[in-house]
Amino acid sequence: SIENTSLCFGVYKGEIGNEGIEQVGFARVITDLATFAYLSDVFILPDYRKLGLSKWLMDVITNHSELQEVRRFMLATNDAHALYKKYGFNQIDNPERFMQKVRKSPYQQ
Repeated sequence: SIENTSLCFGVYKGEIGNEGIEQVGFARVITDLATFAYLSDVFILPDYRKLGLSKWLMDVITNHSELQEVRRFMLATNDAHALYKKYGFNQIDNPERFMQKVRKSPYQQ
């Protein structure tokens, strides 16, 4: 999924270029850069939570120059509604219009 996503964001501990750098967070945005964007796979490792890193990551994503003209920016979350609300995300208007198709085991033959 990362290989086929043009906008991936990482949060790292350590100095870039030095050995021992550790990835502690990640997010990716699936988008056509014009009409639609979907924020996905957002995480900060448990040992690095409560340090403001998720807010910093959302600042970086929502202020990214290539995402400023996107008309609809969506995401799904189990428990971070308060965080995303701070960045302008709200409940879906007319949820009855949205549908999904889920393949339970797409990688099994």
